[in-house]
Amino acid sequence: MTNKEFIIREIKQQDNLEVAKVIRNVLIELGVPKVGTAYEDRATDEMFENFQKPTSTYFVIEQDGEIFGGAGIAQLDNFEGKTCELQKMYFLPIIRGKGLGTKLIRTCLQKAKELGFENCYLETMPYMEAARALYHKNGFLNLDKPMGNTGHYSCNVWMLKKL
Repeated sequence: MTNKEFIIREIKQQDNLEVAKVIRNVLIELGVPKVGTAYEDRATDEMFENFQKPTSTYFVIEQDGEIFGGAGIAQLDNFEGKTCELQKMYFLPIIRGKGLGTKLIRTCLQKAKELGFENCYLETMPYMEAARALYHKNGFLNLDKPMGNTGHYSCNVWMLKKL
């Protein structure tokens, strides 16, 4: 890896394959179940297409044309109200601990505000400790039960941030 700057930009269609590879590699690394998670989501292979709604966007972290991570926001499924969901936030190990997680979350939350959302929800797993710490650091609070219905029944940690 060079010392060239990492950039955060919106996803392009040609990023689909590389983004799906990043997501699945991180899930395998963390020993995440392949059922009931983003691993088996068909959406993981069509990230560009799935974030083309007016109330959603997905950002990637790129350096020299190579993708190292990403995250997006979209209207929370099966939920009435101005709440979006922070979705599919994954980073390869090589870029962790560089402050890019906070930078990416802030980029997503700024976009969520621009789109008129008032809250941001997310789901994760208890053993994803670094991710949970990052979310807490960025103002997300734990909830007692899920909101909406994302279909990710293996994710049993729910968090919310007022925007």
